[in-house]
Amino acid sequence: MADDLMEKIVSLCKRRGFIYPGSEIYGGLSGTWDYGPLGVELKDNIAGLWWRMFVQERDDMYGLDAAILMNAEVWKASGHVEGFADPLVECKKCKRRFRADQVGDKCPECGGNFGEVRQFNMMFKTQVGAVPEDEASIVYLRPETAGGIFVNFKNIVDSFHPKLPFGIAQVGKAFRNEIAPRDFTFRSREFQQMEIEYFVRPGEWEQAFEMWRQNVHAFNEAVGIPRADVHELEVAPEDRAHYSKRTIDFEFDFPIGRKELYGLAYRTDFDLSAHANASGKDLSYLDDSTGERFIPHVIEPSFGVDRTVLAVLSSAYREDELGGEKRTYLAFNKTVAPIKAAVFPLLKNKPELVEKAREVYLMLKKIEPRIMWDDNGNIGKRYRRQDEIGTPHCITIDFDTLGETPDLKDTVTIRDRDTGEQERVSIDSLAARVA
Repeated sequence: MADDLMEKIVSLCKRRGFIYPGSEIYGGLSGTWDYGPLGVELKDNIAGLWWRMFVQERDDMYGLDAAILMNAEVWKASGHVEGFADPLVECKKCKRRFRADQVGDKCPECGGNFGEVRQFNMMFKTQVGAVPEDEASIVYLRPETAGGIFVNFKNIVDSFHPKLPFGIAQVGKAFRNEIAPRDFTFRSREFQQMEIEYFVRPGEWEQAFEMWRQNVHAFNEAVGIPRADVHELEVAPEDRAHYSKRTIDFEFDFPIGRKELYGLAYRTDFDLSAHANASGKDLSYLDDSTGERFIPHVIEPSFGVDRTVLAVLSSAYREDELGGEKRTYLAFNKTVAPIKAAVFPLLKNKPELVEKAREVYLMLKKIEPRIMWDDNGNIGKRYRRQDEIGTPHCITIDFDTLGETPDLKDTVTIRDRDTGEQERVSIDSLAARVA
């Protein structure tokens, strides 16, 4: 049943323009995905809500957009060059490669035996400049956005003189050369992260950790991920990243099973200390009120945009029967829905209806740009099409709007996606309903 649900979600995403396979006309490229017109809006709405909640609406947060390509010394200092690896095994028979922690004793493809486990660094390596490759020309596509935050810590402190505790937030692309990308967008080689490094005094990390634990659940609720489907896993010391002294994984009940959605880590002062030692720069913080100078500790809530999109799609997917017909719809929260409302003329071959509908459409689009025009097919088909992409409201301009029934002049019908119920409202009230 779960596999069936995932297949339905993947099919809907391609059919309706949410997510397409990367490089599809050339046979694709494993682990890459292209977001279509509706997928872009959904993803941007999710990331925009995160930015608003955790940056714009707070007084203790600073935004950043660091470069993807960074000096290779950054990743040496952080431990990624030496330690960012997955266990790799190769089938002796068919030569297919797998992550050792995700397969059994035999190759799942041909039943062959595996060779010895070896470590595979997941960072993408490239070079800068026109000279032949040597040690000085090597750079990496960043495996996480956190590195750019830590190397800009001093810049933020010098520019804004923030008081502890404070955070630096970033939304951006990260890249990991996954051995076996799979499960739609869940595990990809190119993905987008929403990360915060929240700097605190060493003795105050526990209350900050708890605050961000609660914030993770608040964000889930805001984007429409049910609390009952999210589970906290306290990560054992032997399973934590090398920099972490405490980590909680927030796992979600995806159609593919219970998998990690977000992470919350207490990174101590590992990163700033490592970069200070490697760069020779002073990355300490001076507390003006006490005269104390120290290296702040860090709480890191890390959110994956792509996994959030998949969790939101999974949470919103519905099948029911309406008006004696089966239908599929996406019960998106209005905040993240790619399209907020669709405007229809009752009939596309009646110029007076089309003219009035365009007037209403353009009026609403000035207030809320994510309004769709739809005059293709009969009304029933338009409703089903909008339901399937999660549009909360459908607005129909009919002859009563034009005054055929005088008391109903300048009113329209507005239909609710989830219930299918319609009500008659004035055109003047529409802006408040869809904005």
